[in-house]
Amino acid sequence: MDNKNNPWKKDFPILDQKVNDEGLIYLDNAATTQKPQTVINDITDFYTHDNANVHRGVHTLAERSTEQFEQAREKIQHFINAEHSDEIIYTKGTTDSLNIIARSYGEENIEEGDEIVISYLEHHSNLVPWQQLAIKKHATLKYIELDNDGFVDLDDAKKKITDKTKIVSIAHVSNVLGVINPVKEIAKLAHQHGAVMVVDGAQSVPHMPVDVQDLDCDFLAFSGHKMLGPTGIGVLYGKEELLNQMSPVDSGGEMINFVHLYETDWNDLPWKFEAGTPNVGGAIVLGHAVDYLNEIGMDKIFDYEKKLVDYVLPKLLDIDGLTVYGPHDPKKHTSVISFNLDDLHPHDLATGLDMEGVAVRAGHHCAQPLMKYLGVSATARASFYFYNTFDDADTLVKAIIATKEFFKNGTI
Repeated sequence: MDNKNNPWKKDFPILDQKVNDEGLIYLDNAATTQKPQTVINDITDFYTHDNANVHRGVHTLAERSTEQFEQAREKIQHFINAEHSDEIIYTKGTTDSLNIIARSYGEENIEEGDEIVISYLEHHSNLVPWQQLAIKKHATLKYIELDNDGFVDLDDAKKKITDKTKIVSIAHVSNVLGVINPVKEIAKLAHQHGAVMVVDGAQSVPHMPVDVQDLDCDFLAFSGHKMLGPTGIGVLYGKEELLNQMSPVDSGGEMINFVHLYETDWNDLPWKFEAGTPNVGGAIVLGHAVDYLNEIGMDKIFDYEKKLVDYVLPKLLDIDGLTVYGPHDPKKHTSVISFNLDDLHPHDLATGLDMEGVAVRAGHHCAQPLMKYLGVSATARASFYFYNTFDDADTLVKAIIATKEFFKNGTI
């Protein structure tokens, strides 16, 4: 499939521009995705016609806004196959969702001597909240090792998860190594020992079918802006039974049922966790983004991205001096590919690629412990989405070779 045959790229107007006199090739989708014209139109349409606060007014705009807000929640429920719509909590994003779990479930259930288990590949949002919780509660934070391809090692997980473990939190897909971790098997292990399973879905929910009932995870966190939606909106999924047992972390606004002089009754789920005025437009537009993804089909998106990886990964591995982190077998790899070029800092490599019109990320990817585990300070990262083409992949390869020649010879 080339540019002409990719039916989706034309939906993304931002991609039709030149950067440094070259056609833009956007390969920074793990950081944030671009938005289709229909989603951009939906943002304008909401603020042009329906903007009002939710669950407060009885006027027409308030009722329209509230209806769309709750319809979006139901769309997200079905998107991840949650059992109930009240298991879908609107948050600011993955980081916010994970912090809510740590500050509510963690604060209420972790005691001195308990164990929290994560892995070496977690990004900071799925590491620091647990690290700080462990410090505060005098609990033990344990790390599961990675296997030779960079997957969370199931054999080590069996050793690290014990009857003292209360929380296990693992990324479904690594934002650096591009591996899909066996979170369903890890959830089973966690439950065998009485622990809850938290899944960081930031890099999986936008790219593949995710079924929370099949995974049997207790919590799932993901962001809207990584799946065509706006920034500042995300989702915390939690099993209803657990969410009902948890206390809200923020107070005021919609999370109140009744306020007495000296005590307050909390609202029901999901509003108990949605204090203040929520990101109404963001939630509604995220629902429209879900519509767009559903129209294509998540199976189709996953299969297409696998074909892109099958095509580009061998070409990258053939570049002399290029080190690719994570598995070298395309069958084991998602569309996130991290790499370094000998004797060239990733920032210089990314700047060189930008001169060729190719946008990638360079740095530690908010995963400094993983960088240390890999023995590097930073990497460059190309992350594809379904609107990228095989031509984009070819351009990336040519741009890396051109950048290599530039820094070697001082010219291209």
